[in-house]
Amino acid sequence: MHARLATGADIPELIRLRAVMLESVWGESGTSWQASAAAVLERSLAEGTMAAAVVERPGGAGLAAGGVAVVVQRLPGPGCIDGRYGYIQSMSTDEAHRRAGLGRAVFARLMQWYADAGITRVDLHTSPMGEPLYRQFGFADPVAPELRWRADPA
Repeated sequence: MHARLATGADIPELIRLRAVMLESVWGESGTSWQASAAAVLERSLAEGTMAAAVVERPGGAGLAAGGVAVVVQRLPGPGCIDGRYGYIQSMSTDEAHRRAGLGRAVFARLMQWYADAGITRVDLHTSPMGEPLYRQFGFADPVAPELRWRADPA
């Protein structure tokens, strides 16, 4: 199986796969976010600040798996000299194609994209289903705890 970098033509399927992932993790995905996500993907794929890797379904009727890699710019520091780091999100495989190595192929392609770009730090959040794969690639528990703040949605 071969994972390739996505093009703008893959955006509708990437949005569909993100919904599959959100439903798998959160039990729902809704649709209010989809137009915004498509616009961000279109702009960011063109700018090179995001990449997506995909595996097509057998026969080429859509995508079976995909994932998105983001480059984030922060201030440089001792652990990240240029301040750029990666964040992987939206790793998803259609249920009918799981356990066939498609997620591994997508993830390996995204990690290669980061290596080619000189990115030396990559973060991600994981579900219990994905954790063993990421640990096989050397991902470990964070050194510092993660804290999060969100504005009141009202």
